Amino acid sequence: MKPLLTVFTPSFNRADCLRHCYESLRRQTCRDFIWLVVDDGSTDGTKELVKEWMREGALDIRCHHQENGGMHAAHNAAYELMDTELNVCLDSDDLMPEDAVASILEFWERHGSDRVAGLAGLDADVKTGELIGTAFAGDVQETTLTGFYAAGGRGDKKLVYRTALMKQLPPYPVFPGEKYVGLGYKYMLADRVAPLLTMNKVLCLVEYREDGSSRNMFRQYVLNPRGFAFLRKEGMKYQPSRRRRFMEAVHYVSASLLARNPVFLRESPRPLLTLAALPFGVVLTGLILAKNGRKE
Repeated sequence: MKPLLTVFTPSFNRADCLRHCYESLRRQTCRDFIWLVVDDGSTDGTKELVKEWMREGALDIRCHHQENGGMHAAHNAAYELMDTELNVCLDSDDLMPEDAVASILEFWERHGSDRVAGLAGLDADVKTGELIGTAFAGDVQETTLTGFYAAGGRGDKKLVYRTALMKQLPPYPVFPGEKYVGLGYKYMLADRVAPLLTMNKVLCLVEYREDGSSRNMFRQYVLNPRGFAFLRKEGMKYQPSRRRRFMEAVHYVSASLLARNPVFLRESPRPLLTLAALPFGVVLTGLILAKNGRKE
């Protein structure tokens, strides 16, 4: 009988931490799942390592190798390849509590249906065990991600989606020469189709590395401006609050300037809002370039 769940892990030169990810999946009290590893052009022996685990036979492992295209391209490949009812992404440097898979499957058996997009669980810090952000108001309630954050919710959440829904949504766009499009794009689209069920259960243990993540994000802005501009345009369409839509417009202006797009105002889904955000976007662009040690 085919498993109900695919746990998929995009990985690029993360063989060192991928081993810990694998061990956490081996410790699952329920192994009725497929582990799909999307090797996004690694050169550190990831392919050979995963083959070794496949020979061990402890888990049902599938591996897909592709040229390096970035996290969003790896997600595109995963959605194309998987054929289980549910899926969840486990990053290569994250772990799952031992009962995570069992909890997902039991919850879905009791409450899941085609009427919802899936379920949302909680993340916790792998070192301290402290919850990342805020919990949901209760179990088995319906919410959308955009609605949760608009209402003051905080922190990353572990998202388990129905595969059929994610397959019917457009893939992440790929921009030549760029390797980043925010994963929130498909989550926003899913919000418009169906709500998520809430599950106040930690499904993922996250390690936040002290290696200058915010500084790295400023670098991503410069390296992938078209990808960021695309995501911000979508945000202006779908974010529920005026404040959030304005912030999206500010970032859209900045990304468009970094991309040297002279027609960004014409391409905006909200041109008046974009015009109002223009001076703030100019300031943000200067900040991004300064953080990257560059001059216009």
